[in-house]
Amino acid sequence: MPMTVTPAPAHRAGLLETAAEPRGLKALPARALPDLAQEIRDFMIEKVCATGGHLGPNLGVVELTIALHRVFDSPWDRIVFDTGHQAYVHKLLTGRREGFERLRQAGGLSGYPSRTESAHDQVENSHASAALSYACGLARAHQLRGEDRRVVTVVGDGALTGGMCWEALNNTGGATEPPMVIVLNDNGRSYEPTTGAAATHLAALRGRNSTAGNLFRSLGLAYLGPVDGHDLPALEHALRSARDLDRPVVVHCLTRKGLGYVPAEEDEADCMHAIGPLETSTGKPRKPGGRSWTQAFGQEIVALGAEREDLVCLTAAMRRPAGLLAFTRAFPDRVWDVGIAEQHAVTCAAGLAAGGLHPVVAIYSTFTNRAFDQLLMDVGLHHLPVTLVLDRAGITGPDGPSHHGMWDLSTLAIVPGLRVAAPRDATRLGELLREAVDVPGPTAVRFPKATVGPDLPAVARVDSFDVLRRAPGKDVLLLAVGPLAEPCLDAARALGCHGVQATVVDPRWVAPLGEDLLAYAAEYRLTVTVEDNVATGGFGARLAHAAARAGGTHHVLPLALPERFLTHGSRRELLSTHGLDAVGITNAVLHRHTQLEASR
Repeated sequence: MPMTVTPAPAHRAGLLETAAEPRGLKALPARALPDLAQEIRDFMIEKVCATGGHLGPNLGVVELTIALHRVFDSPWDRIVFDTGHQAYVHKLLTGRREGFERLRQAGGLSGYPSRTESAHDQVENSHASAALSYACGLARAHQLRGEDRRVVTVVGDGALTGGMCWEALNNTGGATEPPMVIVLNDNGRSYEPTTGAAATHLAALRGRNSTAGNLFRSLGLAYLGPVDGHDLPALEHALRSARDLDRPVVVHCLTRKGLGYVPAEEDEADCMHAIGPLETSTGKPRKPGGRSWTQAFGQEIVALGAEREDLVCLTAAMRRPAGLLAFTRAFPDRVWDVGIAEQHAVTCAAGLAAGGLHPVVAIYSTFTNRAFDQLLMDVGLHHLPVTLVLDRAGITGPDGPSHHGMWDLSTLAIVPGLRVAAPRDATRLGELLREAVDVPGPTAVRFPKATVGPDLPAVARVDSFDVLRRAPGKDVLLLAVGPLAEPCLDAARALGCHGVQATVVDPRWVAPLGEDLLAYAAEYRLTVTVEDNVATGGFGARLAHAAARAGGTHHVLPLALPERFLTHGSRRELLSTHGLDAVGITNAVLHRHTQLEASR
């Protein structure tokens, strides 16, 4: 493999201008390709360190992506990435170099493949383990339509810990299936080193251990490799051979995550898998960040683990990103990384609960969508004490539509007996997490990807909810979900300047709706709910439904996210765009209040 290189101080366009489209890349002589690969690495280091993004995965696939675009004819031939965070080099070689100035920022390039950006992007694939199923369908469609188009899937060894990959492989193997090239990008990691029996088998294949057999061949797939994923001639030869086999084939490529940038190569945690803006020369953050919600959870779960020997944790290949690293160090025999297998994680948690333990499943909100059946039927139906901790709930920001956690309040609320908490600050996170693990049934605690704001003390506790600001009269009630309590308090102060008095309440537990909260809201002429969840089925919609069933004259105005996929941008920008900041809340209340006054 190539020697480690240090980044150039600034990118200077050269061969990249020629290789900005696949046609120009194919025209380059083979002797120019190592220099092109170096230019790409310099470019990636400079641009991604400036904006933040997925650096390590893309530094590891430079030669592989060059080879793919020289051997196959994108977009006629379909190249599908699993997952799409390794597609930056693909974007660079398909005409999007200028867009990297605003990577993952509002109006700029997506951090994942995007069909709205380019015909070269086949699917917006950022949930792992799905690409092989896409490819299986595409290959069959081309076969039925009589089209001579190749389908290529780039799948990581980490993604092979997910069940969908094996469902697709089981459905794809055999010489009678349409041609499909499966490029196995094996760097031995997802975030951390890949775990499980599949990882052990890949290690045996990497070591050319003939006694281990070959699972891919046993499934009816052809197999080529292992191939040095940074050796361009070897890669092109292997890919051309795979293309010419005219059947489903695995090309096993060995790559190094973070290759070419010393700070990434030396990052034992995750090889700079995903970074914020960094100083290129040092690999250190450009400005220190505040305490995150993830860090706050990590501290609380360790404290709980010390108090309760029955508390155990599970995560789906995200021990560090989900805040479980400290818990792992403190209680290594009480935490399991199940790989990218959310369905298995939830039902395994159900088994742990049935066995007398209290499992905490730490997972991103968006990934709970994959395990809904397990949550409903394996946990909910049996009313088992499993606690979900949903990181990245609500507006996530730069990762875009696939990573916003904007559905959980709608989906979780329909699971009978499941209680959902939304802490407004770090103190309430600890408080509600403790309450959640004491509940003898299923619970969830949700919080965003953000810096924890200041503590917001209550002026009173009324039954199960907190009153954060009490105004005279019963004119307007603001019900704030989680961290949106802060802009609600700001809005209440602004409303006072307009002669509108608003009380602010934090429900704490947002599902199911408590009778005490419903009775309290019914005392107000206008109740406004504020949440970063879709409006349909959310907290506000359920409160409005309950109010309508109860009758009465009070009005409910739900402020929530629209029922569409939202693009990438900062959390602050997106909340403001959709009226969930102090200004938007104030304007919405004033507008409705004016309407109500006019109707008197």
